[in-house]
Amino acid sequence: MRRRLGTFDTVTLGLGSMIGAGIFVALAPAAAAAGTGLLIGLAVAAVVAVCNAMSSARLAARYPQSGGTYVYGRERLGPFWGHTAGWSFIVGKTASCAAMALTVGSYAWPAYANAVAAGAVIGLTVVSYAGVQRSAALTRVIVALTLAVLTMVVVVVAGLGDPDRTRLAFGPDITAYGVLQAAGLLFFAFAGYARIATLGEEVRDPARTIPRAVALSLSIALVVYAVVAVAVIAELGSAGLAEASAPLSDAVRAAGFPALVPVVGVGAAVAALGALLALLLGVSRTMLAMARDRYLPHALAAVHPRHGTP
Repeated sequence: MRRRLGTFDTVTLGLGSMIGAGIFVALAPAAAAAGTGLLIGLAVAAVVAVCNAMSSARLAARYPQSGGTYVYGRERLGPFWGHTAGWSFIVGKTASCAAMALTVGSYAWPAYANAVAAGAVIGLTVVSYAGVQRSAALTRVIVALTLAVLTMVVVVVAGLGDPDRTRLAFGPDITAYGVLQAAGLLFFAFAGYARIATLGEEVRDPARTIPRAVALSLSIALVVYAVVAVAVIAELGSAGLAEASAPLSDAVRAAGFPALVPVVGVGAAVAALGALLALLLGVSRTMLAMARDRYLPHALAAVHPRHGTP
């Protein structure tokens, strides 16, 4: 496989996998769990994510191969644990692919969600097969659109709506269990940084690029999540946020701009599309690594001679 990804593209792929549909939906259950301690839960989730991400980055820099967790388990703990980690990743992320594809369908065209989901998987598989640079180019567009929608939400809610800073104050409803529960829910929104590690064999100068890309993508995602969370809490309050079925859409509606609600839905669909693409890239590279060791049919270890993809 060819090392074609520089720092910018690697950071973009990390953002595409992290800033998925999670930020559009995870705030509500987190607020229901933590109440006014939601931002504390976000901070705890960020600390855990940073620790895990730095560990993944160091392993990826030391073992710059396709396969991520499978390779690290094999090299550090032995073949059995590598095999277990690889299969766990493939099974778990295949389920995640299905869930994210259905999320795309549910936001894009609810009446035909299954058909849209299948079309999204097929279309993104074609893009992935055409080369990692094509995937990176599409991810740049997806990330730009997603960030544009999130910026619109923040500007509308915090700048044009009726935010109340007192809603950000911590109240007596905060409990350690609630904060930790919220942290667990919000950690889902950070989990995509590991996709960078699975592409280690396609990153230029991986010992420098991967740690830098993981740190940058995680930092940008944290800032985005924090700004969006503060804006939405200031508009809806913790109680209102906990009851919201679509937090960002409800915040925009509460700010007096219901016409922009469909735009938020499009943003969620696009964000989920980016997460789905990153998942497909990760699963295919892990299958490639396992096929090389004949834990999967060896034919799956083939790499396209022109595109350089599994």
